[in-house]
Amino acid sequence: MSLAARLLLAFEGSKAAYGETTVGRIGRGGKAEAKSFVRRGQMTEDLVQAHIDGRQGVGSIPITAENTCRFGALDIDSYNLDLKALNKKVRDAKLPLLLCRSKSGGAHLFLFLDDWYPAALVREYLTEISIALGFSGCEIFPKQDAILAERGDLGNFINMPYHNADTTTRYCLDENGDAMMLEEFLEAVEKIRGPISSINSATIGGSRDWFSDGFPCLRHILANGPVSEYRNMILFMVGVYCRMKFPDDWRMQMEAFNLQIFTDPLSASEVVALQKSLEKKDYGPTCDKEPFKSHCDRAACRACPFGIGGNHEDKVQVGGLTVIQSQPPYYFMDVNGKRVELTVDALQNQLRWQRACMEQVNFMPAVIKQSDWTSLVNGLFREAVYVEVPRELTLEGRFDDLVKQFCTGSVQAHEAAELEMGKPWVNNGKIMFKMDALMNFLRSRQFTEYERPKVQHELRRLNGGKECTSPVSYRRADGKRSSVRVWWVPEYEDESVDLAIHDISDDVPF
Repeated sequence: MSLAARLLLAFEGSKAAYGETTVGRIGRGGKAEAKSFVRRGQMTEDLVQAHIDGRQGVGSIPITAENTCRFGALDIDSYNLDLKALNKKVRDAKLPLLLCRSKSGGAHLFLFLDDWYPAALVREYLTEISIALGFSGCEIFPKQDAILAERGDLGNFINMPYHNADTTTRYCLDENGDAMMLEEFLEAVEKIRGPISSINSATIGGSRDWFSDGFPCLRHILANGPVSEYRNMILFMVGVYCRMKFPDDWRMQMEAFNLQIFTDPLSASEVVALQKSLEKKDYGPTCDKEPFKSHCDRAACRACPFGIGGNHEDKVQVGGLTVIQSQPPYYFMDVNGKRVELTVDALQNQLRWQRACMEQVNFMPAVIKQSDWTSLVNGLFREAVYVEVPRELTLEGRFDDLVKQFCTGSVQAHEAAELEMGKPWVNNGKIMFKMDALMNFLRSRQFTEYERPKVQHELRRLNGGKECTSPVSYRRADGKRSSVRVWWVPEYEDESVDLAIHDISDDVPF
């Protein structure tokens, strides 16, 4: 089996589409500017070979129309990332993941499975891993628990490694943190591929005895024993937990934790200062600050007796935007891992977006400031994936089809005088007609998107940009001459299909 065929098998996913990415310049932050498109059709060995050769990068969509997947990934988009250190952490924890360098210097942690598993289950496992590794909120592939395949939704793709394999920067790291060759990577994939239950045997996270009924972020941060960084921040969060669980002697409990969770406990004066701050106000957890943000497991925290519970505002997690390039366009947005279909109006107007979420995924997100919403949507557009549609779903395609219907219909003029009756007339390789007749036909077919100036512009396009209007002279029934202004398009070629006729030697009566 060729290397291309083996790489295609490793990233087996959607049969309906695949991704293409064209990389532009590298920005100041190290992120590569790229334009991403989803192409309809199944990814082939030839396409993967072009990827390996460096001619055109491709990506695989993990999720299928049946909402299953055979591989998944964490996309850690951090440009100061110590890849070797992360690779060692993953391997020491015996996580069944392979770390590949992304095109911008981040990490793709790939999970390769021995069978097709529900996408929702794979996302659940990968979310848990991202939190334990300290990358809560990173992109997870598949990006959705389920896609709306019947609505034209295809899911999101992740770029495959080993683009331009001979000199690639998108390589997999081995156990020493060195770059693997493509063939070595494929052997590693075959070796590591296994059941999803293999994640359960990983040792990441260590002991979970502390805070088993409280904030999961504290459990993850302290899972491997006492720490030396973020002491004030951590003890303050511990104090919030203690006030909830031990309302009568929370100060004593907080002091006891100070002696256990730090390699160098805070001084008594520092502890007292934190306690005085907690007494002044009923503080909640500082989920949006580090080191908690990177280990945040909001769903698990809500389920804890002394977690954020119902007193903490639900925050929506908005993911990638897919733009379906019909006219008008429509969109798919990930909202808490579920797919929401949106119109232009719903994307622009928060209240309509909120209503779409309620109708489609039974969730009512909070409304944010309009300036924040504008920034959010613009950010989604910068990272959006575009899906091409058949030409007949575009305005230009619909217009061309209707013009052809009008010009080649059964009611046609036999002489120039009949142009006045609204009929198209074929003359010297051109199909001529009155503008009013074409406009009436378009309106009768509910095509009202183009006003007369736009129609004139599009007719010139159909004529290769050349002028396509002039008066035509004809003789009236009374013998006098008259003229009519016409427009035209080139005569359409005969598209009739010749069907083969087969002789039947033996007539069989019915």
